[in-house]
Amino acid sequence: MRIAATAIGIGMLALVLLDAFETIVLPRRVTRPFRLTTLFYRVTWRPWRLLATVMPRGRRRETFLSFFGPLSLLMLLAAWALGLTLGFALLQWGLGSHLAVTGRQSTTFWDVLYMSGSTFFTLGLGDVLPRTPGAKILTIAECALGIGFLGLIIGYLPVIYTSFSERERSIALLDARAGSPPTAFEVLRRAFRTNNAQEVVSILREFESWAADILESHISYPVLCLYRSQHDNQSWLAALTTILDVCSLVMAGVEGLPSAQARLTFAMARHTVVDLTQIYNTPPILDGPDRLPPEKLAAFRKSLREQGVVLKEDAEASEKLMRLRALYEPHAKALAKSLVLTLPPFRAEKERKDNWQTSAWKKIEGSGTMTITEEHF
Repeated sequence: MRIAATAIGIGMLALVLLDAFETIVLPRRVTRPFRLTTLFYRVTWRPWRLLATVMPRGRRRETFLSFFGPLSLLMLLAAWALGLTLGFALLQWGLGSHLAVTGRQSTTFWDVLYMSGSTFFTLGLGDVLPRTPGAKILTIAECALGIGFLGLIIGYLPVIYTSFSERERSIALLDARAGSPPTAFEVLRRAFRTNNAQEVVSILREFESWAADILESHISYPVLCLYRSQHDNQSWLAALTTILDVCSLVMAGVEGLPSAQARLTFAMARHTVVDLTQIYNTPPILDGPDRLPPEKLAAFRKSLREQGVVLKEDAEASEKLMRLRALYEPHAKALAKSLVLTLPPFRAEKERKDNWQTSAWKKIEGSGTMTITEEHF
């Protein structure tokens, strides 16, 4: 029993330490098939997602889903701490370490586990003490590891929330440029409406850098994918898909817009969405509803033309647009299904005010609150 306990304790410590190192310290994707973190999220996210899909669409469901990211991070840290505490307790017990327990001569495994917990969390209560040299060495090692673990957590959480804040900042900036939720139609319409077609190029250049930041941060810290945006009608995946939609349209041919920047942004954004499907092990979805079938494409072109945006209508342009969409839409659909997110349409079915044009005070104050429209600008 003691040999088995020692082996299990060493294995548990090695497994937890390796998993924590790969998740917190190592800044690159880990392709190893089995990881504790991967198993943890499979066990916890699937039932959480199932409960969410049973709930009706709306604010309550989005709020429920938004809890999972931060809560799962705390649960994962607690699971690591529990694993390390139990691993050291098994190692102490297996090596036959002798402990001095206040008021008793005999020592049980629960005494060892209690001392392991108080040592790891640096409580130093003193009612259970190591007596043998081996027990003392293990106690010092566990105490040092507990302090180091606490330091990693203190450094890890600010990195997560800094990356989240930077991601959301760009999504908020997209609101006035692409609508809420964002659509490719609004990006083009609003730029051409103000006779500033080059604004589209500026947006694509800015979001090329944003897509690179998403790729780096969300691969290093995949839990960020589960952090949802402040507004229910926005998400990082919707913003990324909208940018890919705009790139596809410009590359297929929009009169007055060069395609050079669109090609660069498309490459970066597609790289991001494809790599994230690999992180979450979500195979691309090749079937499902078409986001822009031929009949909608014709109406889409007509609506753009009415706004002064001329999208090429020949067969070659249509074929190119279809090929470009096939490069990213299956991956975006897979991520949307896995993360319970909604992909944006190319054009909204009905007009909706942007988030910056609305306020909760309007509902509270009634009709006396001024409604902000485009005419104000």
